[in-house]
Parts: sequence; structure tokens; C-alpha cells
Amino acid sequence: MTLEETLEKIHPANQAAMAASLEHWSNIAMPLHSLGRLQDTVVRIAGMTGDPRVDLKKKALVVMCADNGVVEEGVTQSGQEVTKIVAENFLKEKATASILCKKAGADIFPVDIGITTDSTIIQHKVMYGTKNMAKEPAMTREQAVQALEVGIHMVEELKEKGYGIVATGEMGIGNTTTSSAVTAVLLEQDPAKVTGRGAGLSSAGLEKKISVIRDAIALHKPKKGDPIDVLAKVGGLDIAGMAGVFLGGAACQIPVVADGFISCVAALCAIRICPAVKDYVITSHKSKEPATVMILEALDIPVFLDCDMCLGEGTGAVTIYPILDMALAVYGSMSTFADIQMDNYVPLV
Repeated sequence: MTLEETLEKIHPANQAAMAASLEHWSNIAMPLHSLGRLQDTVVRIAGMTGDPRVDLKKKALVVMCADNGVVEEGVTQSGQEVTKIVAENFLKEKATASILCKKAGADIFPVDIGITTDSTIIQHKVMYGTKNMAKEPAMTREQAVQALEVGIHMVEELKEKGYGIVATGEMGIGNTTTSSAVTAVLLEQDPAKVTGRGAGLSSAGLEKKISVIRDAIALHKPKKGDPIDVLAKVGGLDIAGMAGVFLGGAACQIPVVADGFISCVAALCAIRICPAVKDYVITSHKSKEPATVMILEALDIPVFLDCDMCLGEGTGAVTIYPILDMALAVYGSMSTFADIQMDNYVPLV
């Protein structure tokens, strides 16, 4: 689907399916809402899929891999060669996300959407890394749209293969810089408030990073009300690709799990492009990056975990898969009050 076709297919969650799911939970033989957010999320998934008989089927993690030209400004501790090394390790089960996927029963799909050199992972390269946003826009608007459509295509393809839920992840040296820049624009915050040390900058390095972001925003003047313009001017291909996954999930009625800071920035972009996308987003954890709380407040979707994680790659998103499996085991297998000949619990007034 093109971006335009995708937006036409996105509708709010199915309220009837959610009501039926909520009714089923109320008939399960346990105190009302005693599984809390687990129950709430199953109800939300019913609304996403339009079916109260919730079955996640096969689980996937899509990792968008791309390099960022702004690395030229010295805003990272590592060089761009690391992006390709880690990206190719996903398929060798040598990266953290791939190891967690194996344990969680999920399949990993690393996508080369913009690595600076050729790679052996799934090929959907829009360009060989973005431009240096300190000097010129990171990409053209057409390239940003193309990156969104890569994410949409991945969800379409996975749905055809029988996947029922998709987690989002990223790999790209310099992407906390681009994520902080996008956050500063969309939330109208000074870069100093939304920029962290990433993979481990010194204090001097952090000040440099903040200055580069502030100057890039002043130079390109991205439009807050046009998320695609923001992505094109100060964003990254990985963020745009993940935003496309969120859009594609909403269009295909598949739940999409956001990871940490960078993934949640992509979710916010997708929701700003089409507000109904919010109904199809599940947040997983609260990252240590300083802007995470602001982004989560803007998303207004409660997270499952607070484990001080900040690795990226989709590691936090995959971590909630076993939790969802346990919730669905109760939802689908536990006795009802009728089964055990007991009166239902009723809400206390």
C-alpha cells in the first residue's frame, strides 16, 4: 500500500469487540480486574483485531537499521560501522534482540532501510544513510514517505505470513540525536530537556549533541504540524520506517508494540500523521533516555515495565511478549463463574 492508501484504511478500534472482551473477562472466575493492565491490553487487542477471541498467532520483531549523517558532527561515541555489524548479527543470533526473540518465541526481521554500506539483511534501502542535518535536511520529503512505505510494506508482508503482532526496534548509530531533534520539534521543547547521552557520551559530548540539534532545528525550521516534514529535515530513516510499521499495523488491524524512546518517537510521528493509529499501539517500557517520560505522556498509553532499560533494538518490546502470552492463557483457558457454579463478582459501589 502507498501511504495515501494506508491512511484511507485506518479506522478507530472496534468498540463492540472490546465490549465483548471486557464481558468475557468479567465472567472469568477471579476478582474483577485483578490482572489489571494485562486485562486492559487484551481488551485493546480485541478492539484492534475486531475479534474478542484474541489470538496473537505468530509474533515478530521488525528492526529498522539505518545510519545518520549527523554522526559527522561528533555526537556519538561509536562510528557508523557499528550499525552494519550489529544489524547483521541479528540474523546470527549474536545480538541482544535476536537472543530475546528466540526465548520469547518471536521471529526477527532486520531491515536495511539506510545503512551506509551494503548488508546481508532484508533489503529496503531508501538511501545510503541520511545527510548531515547540521548542514542540510536529513532527506527529502519523498524519501521520508518512501521510508514510511517500507514500514507499511513490512506489516502487509508479515500479515500475509500469519503474524498477529509486530514489535518495533531500530539499530543506527546517531539515532538518539535524530530522535531528540524530532521530539524537540513535536513537543516544542528545548533540545537540552530532551537530549541524553545515548550510548555513553561525556558531558562535553552531550553539550555538543544538544548544540547540533538546536542549530539544525534553527537552520531547517521543521513544521511541528507536519510530521513528515519533521522526519525529512531532522529525523532518520529508522524512525520513519518504524512510523510506517505503526501506520501499517493500524491499516492491517494488527497490534504494534513500541520499544523505548526512539520507537515511541516513531509512534508519536505516526499518531500525529493519523490520530486513529493510537488505538493500535502498545507501549512496552519506560526507557532511561530523558525525554521518554514526555513522549509517553504525549502518547498517553500506559507502559508495562520500568526496568531502566535503554538498549533499543526492540529489546523492551519483545520482553512483554511472554507477559501477553500469560494473559491470553488466562483469558482463553480459565474457568468461568458459570463453569464452577458460582455467582459472578460485582463491582462495589
